[in-house]
Amino acid sequence: MTVNTEPEALLSHLQSADGSATFSYAGYTVIGAVNGPIEVQRRDELPEEAAVDVIVRPAAGVGGTRERHLESLIQSTLRQIILVNNFPRTLIQVILQVTTAPENEYVNAKVVQAGSNLSILPALLQTAVLALLSAALPLTATLSSTSLAFVADGQSKRIVLNPSPREIETSESFHVFSFTSHDELILVESEGNFTIKEWDDAFAAAQGQCCQPTAENDGDTPMDDGNSAGVNLKQFTRSILQEKIASDLHWK
Repeated sequence: MTVNTEPEALLSHLQSADGSATFSYAGYTVIGAVNGPIEVQRRDELPEEAAVDVIVRPAAGVGGTRERHLESLIQSTLRQIILVNNFPRTLIQVILQVTTAPENEYVNAKVVQAGSNLSILPALLQTAVLALLSAALPLTATLSSTSLAFVADGQSKRIVLNPSPREIETSESFHVFSFTSHDELILVESEGNFTIKEWDDAFAAAQGQCCQPTAENDGDTPMDDGNSAGVNLKQFTRSILQEKIASDLHWK
C-alpha cells in the first residue's frame, strides 16, 4: 500500500450530515460526520452546555476497548475547543469511520496489540476538527495533531515523525501531540521509556510540524529526514478552509 506523504482532505461531501470531512495522511484515511446541535436524550442532557458524543468505528471488525479509549481522548479534547456553552441542552455528535489503515494495523479483524492504540489518534482528531469546521460550529481554535517515535539508531536515537506501525513496535517510546491554532499544547499522550530531555525534543519536533515555524531545535536528537517532516499541518488546515470558502463563494 502506498503511504501518502502529503495530507489530503475533502470537506462537506456527505449530504445527510451537517458537516463532513475525509482526511488522509500517513497511511490512514478517516471519514468524519458531524451532526448538531441536535436534540439530546433527557438522561444525557446538560443544563448549561451541549453534550459532545464521539463514535469511532474501526476499519475492520467491531469497536472494542481500543475505540472506547480513543473516543474518551477525542471527546475531552474537542470539548476544550467547541463553544459548548452556546448550545445548552443539546447534543453535538461526531462520528469517525476509519476506512484505510497501514497494512499490519489489523490482522484477522483484530488489532495487532494494544500498544498501537495511539497511532491513529492524530488522523482522528484532524478529521474531527475538519468536520466541525464543515458544520460551521463555533470553535475557540482549530487543532493540528502529529505523532512521533524514538527509534534506536546504533548507540543513539532518532526521531521519526508519523512512524509506521512496525516502527512503533520497535521504538523506545511513542508520542502524540496536539496544538491549537494559538500554538498552545492541548493534548499529549506518551508510551514507552523516555527521559525528560527526549520528551522536550519530541515536543519541539511536534511543535515544528503543527505550529508556525519557530526557532530551530538544538539538534541534540536528530530528526528523520523523511518527506513528512516538512508538512505544516496548521497551514494545511488553513489552506483547505480557504479552498472551501473560495469554492462556496464562486459565482458562475
